[in-house]
Amino acid sequence: MVGTKASSNLSDTTPLPLDIKCVLLARQRRYAPQMKSKSPHAQPSTGRNDPSGAPAFLWALVGVMSAIEIVVSLSEIGLFGSSNWRWFTVAIGAFWQPLFSGEIAPMYPGQQFLMFITYAFLHGGIGHLALNCVVLLSLGKLATTRVGAGRTLLVLFLSAVGGSLAFGLLSPSNIPMIGASGAAFGLIGLWQAWEYGILKQSGQSLRPVISAIIALVAANFVFFYMMNGGLAWETHLGGWLVGWLSGRSFARI
Repeated sequence: MVGTKASSNLSDTTPLPLDIKCVLLARQRRYAPQMKSKSPHAQPSTGRNDPSGAPAFLWALVGVMSAIEIVVSLSEIGLFGSSNWRWFTVAIGAFWQPLFSGEIAPMYPGQQFLMFITYAFLHGGIGHLALNCVVLLSLGKLATTRVGAGRTLLVLFLSAVGGSLAFGLLSPSNIPMIGASGAAFGLIGLWQAWEYGILKQSGQSLRPVISAIIALVAANFVFFYMMNGGLAWETHLGGWLVGWLSGRSFARI
């Protein structure tokens, strides 16, 4: 557990492979007009937006995650600080299953509770960070335009917590878990719940959303074995389930 890259020793919660993500974004364009007309909760985004259209609060979240990753990456190559900074951030911010189960004591008061959300701000490298940020900004923008900033933030928070809880309950690994993919998969589950509702209400075939869910499961299996068990599929599952339930309840359109 002394490695500094999530792809080597830390549990990597890398999000959806790019080909599957592109399919989801294509469906976003297909169903967006229907979602816009059906949403009773739609609100204008608050704050100034970046030219990309993503709301300011999403850029703020991505900015915090990026700042952390840039600092620890630069420290690793010796530009400043200590090469141990990444490990230090993992020690205090990652989700530790042994801490969840009570096998080890926290390093500071409240760590066993804060780690349910702090893990999402840490990543195993620039690539890991970039992939998660793409999903958060693209699907987060969509969610905000449909149900508003408040509900989108709540979905992100609950999905991150749900992802870490699922990891704690299902994973036998003592390796720390990091990455925002619990929240990212929450947005994917939210989107697929919306698509399911639209197709069901209009009497259309549910095959597209079922196929997408099967593709998600298959992709997780493939990448789990490709990464020699380093993919935290439990976090993806927990985040996705929370997103789906959100899309069928308080964040329904």
